[in-house]
Amino acid sequence: MRFLSTHRRHPLAGYAVLLFGLLLAAALYAAFAPGKADADTATNDPAKIEEGRELFLVGCASCHGMNAEGIMTVAGGNYGPSLVGVGAAAVDFQVGTGRMPMAQSAPQAIRKEPVYTDEETDALAAYIASLGPGPAVPDEEYTDVSEISQEELTRGGEFFRTNCTACHNSVGAGGALPSGRFAPSLQGVSEKHLYEAMLTGPQQMPVFSDDVISPEDKRAIIAYIKNVQNQPQAGFGGGGLGPVVDGMFAWIIGIGGLVAVAVWLAAHGARVKKKRS
Repeated sequence: MRFLSTHRRHPLAGYAVLLFGLLLAAALYAAFAPGKADADTATNDPAKIEEGRELFLVGCASCHGMNAEGIMTVAGGNYGPSLVGVGAAAVDFQVGTGRMPMAQSAPQAIRKEPVYTDEETDALAAYIASLGPGPAVPDEEYTDVSEISQEELTRGGEFFRTNCTACHNSVGAGGALPSGRFAPSLQGVSEKHLYEAMLTGPQQMPVFSDDVISPEDKRAIIAYIKNVQNQPQAGFGGGGLGPVVDGMFAWIIGIGGLVAVAVWLAAHGARVKKKRS
């Protein structure tokens, strides 16, 4: 203490205090800053990251920028958004479902046959994950729904009806949204991609992070979706859009047919009366 008190007016004392403050701030940041998300896709493998970078420069950089920083349009919008911090899960979903690369600019990317192989998708995901922290590809523990209890199915149904049916319909058949967008059908979507969609919130879908819906509850939702899709369809069907569509078919085909017959009979009877008179 005596040393500090005798040297506190030294010309270099202010610089020393500033240096000490910077070192302390750096130490605190290193201790508490979030680390990079660790994906199952060999994110820390330099060779895989470099492979992903080469694929990115050829197939993605024209929209997302040479360093995935995004490209702004003249009007101020995003020609391609920044991918820094989106994580491996977002890449695996978008590329793995064929939504990226987009065939043409549109309000919403459409699911189609993937352009890249699984190995190339892993490499792209590893490269993007190396650029900043983000959600990792989910562990198979939370996407395997081969063994699921009735209690989990019930819980998954409750979560799905509460959070998903407003857009995706009660059986995951999808539905229309404003501005040319739509909630896609969940039929045929893999368990991994269903989890990643909830985790990353692609396009207009909300983000349901693991803090909002736990991995266990996500697994229950996925199990419920698959269970509903595997159930035999009852009624008229109507693409699985529910009882309202069944009722619409009944009115249009059933009641509409009866009205048509009644009109025909009335017209036919009027012609007969005119001929007799």
